[in-house]
Amino acid sequence: MESIRPSVTVVGSFAVGLTLRAERFPVKGETLLGRDFDMGPGGKGSNQAVQAARLGADVEFVARLGQDNFGEIGTKLYAQEGVGSTYLVHTPNCNTGVGFIVLDKQGDNFIILDPGANALFTPDDVDRAKERIQNSHVVITQLEIPMETAGRALELAQQSDAISILNPAPAQRVPPDVLKHADILTPNETELRIMLGRAPDAIVNPIDLCDELLQMGVQRIILTRGARGALIVTPDGYHTMPAMQVEVVDSTGAGDAFNGTLATYLARGMPLEPAVRHAVAAGALACTKLGVIPALPTAEQVEAALEHGQA
Repeated sequence: MESIRPSVTVVGSFAVGLTLRAERFPVKGETLLGRDFDMGPGGKGSNQAVQAARLGADVEFVARLGQDNFGEIGTKLYAQEGVGSTYLVHTPNCNTGVGFIVLDKQGDNFIILDPGANALFTPDDVDRAKERIQNSHVVITQLEIPMETAGRALELAQQSDAISILNPAPAQRVPPDVLKHADILTPNETELRIMLGRAPDAIVNPIDLCDELLQMGVQRIILTRGARGALIVTPDGYHTMPAMQVEVVDSTGAGDAFNGTLATYLARGMPLEPAVRHAVAAGALACTKLGVIPALPTAEQVEAALEHGQA
């Protein structure tokens, strides 16, 4: 592939996030007073595309948005951030995806998502971006879009010798015919359990679950573990990547910062371990500001965090 810049294609979701902060999460039937209301662009695919562009990658985002005011937020964002929008489809008579996010005082979150137009995203939409995928270094997708659509993106990437990355979030069972097309999986510990049919709180050794994935043909698993960093698992063994210690303000976009950064540095030809080290740093930096897009770091910020040993 002839490309001056690392080429990353993101096949995924866009949603507008509406965020509130409270001292704690409410219990059933309870109303709490909140603060710090924020509305801004989100969706795992969109966030990862912006992160990759902010790090200097040549990015195209393949997605469906609604023909509404929320969809216009996405269009303006991609123009500002330098994310390619050639393969965006604006869907009439369907709302753009919307996510409701609640943060507690520790910065932990829960999210409820209405996928909207994302639910209408089809494998045919991915096929329209086939030429772009064939000329990409890395293709990354997630599960806020239909499973068959994410699977088609991985399949086309693998056929084109691009590195295919599946970020299996939000957590759901992933069939073997999708897993077989993923060169790299990036679950957190809950997603790892659920994607293999375990209960979300099942007591099981994550290494054993990663071994199951290896036996199914997956070559590399990068298990994200929040404040405990990441675990790289390959047929040759496993390696622990320590976290960077930060004061957590908002953890909402940390996983997307991690995945967008991983995709970018792998697209640059960086070996897996240093690419994961950069991704861990980006994920930590993303926790230090309120809101997702404002918190996604630049390449200079990631390099500075690594140089000083902490974000």
